[in-house]
Amino acid sequence: MSSQKGNVTRSRPQKHQNTFSFKNDKFDKSVQTKKINAKLHDGVCQHCKEVLEWRVKYSKYKPLSKPKKCVKCLQKTVKDSYHTMCRPCAYQLEVCAKCGKKEDIVIPFNKDPENPETNQRSSHRRSCERNEESDDDVDFDNDLDDKSDNQVD
Repeated sequence: MSSQKGNVTRSRPQKHQNTFSFKNDKFDKSVQTKKINAKLHDGVCQHCKEVLEWRVKYSKYKPLSKPKKCVKCLQKTVKDSYHTMCRPCAYQLEVCAKCGKKEDIVIPFNKDPENPETNQRSSHRRSCERNEESDDDVDFDNDLDDKSDNQVD
């Protein structure tokens, strides 16, 4: 823009046009970049979600190396970058875990605040164990019937 006083409008188009969009994994194919790109930003409001997605998109997102202190419970339980509250406190107070405002949460937390993947695996494991136990009970009952038949003879 011109430095003339009052000249606010530009008369020419932008000099350098971008021909392609920025790709954060074009040259960096590391495991950490893949994890950052796959991360789900849950428990935050729409504005904070957009901020975090912008950081990921332009390689500005830096993951935490060790847990931070929560501003509510004062424990070192904050494991997500740029968040100020731990998952249980944010879930209990129903506020955004990043800014702390009582906004509409876009993607709510899972019931297991620590790790949603382990919750699914353990529930699957438990259901498999129940099926195995029920099969064992049936076999046990059959064994009792066989033994009682033998004793009657």
